[in-house]
Amino acid sequence: MLRLLVVLFAAFCSFNVIASPVNINTADAKTIGEALSGIGQKKAEAIVKYRETKGEFKAVEDLVNVDGIGAKTVEKIKNDVLLSDAAAAVADQKTDKKIDEKTDKKIEEKTK
Repeated sequence: MLRLLVVLFAAFCSFNVIASPVNINTADAKTIGEALSGIGQKKAEAIVKYRETKGEFKAVEDLVNVDGIGAKTVEKIKNDVLLSDAAAAVADQKTDKKIDEKTDKKIEEKTK
């Protein structure tokens, strides 16, 4: 029973580690703040304000133009930032595949 709980806990933790990418050109501040590590509510609001006044982001690196966001932060979050919904669909497929692979591996380990 304890072993089962450990396996379930490990599986639960692995699902939470995989962040879902966010489209900074369409998402609201709450979504951006929750999805991007190191970006709290204030910075997320600054991203939305910048987008509303300057237009859509053309490159992830454009985030350095937002007050409070530097190059180190952009480097840290760039893999979780999307600029279009088409990219979001592809990213969701990749995330689903990663989850499936981790789940398959855990099931495989459990059945040994």
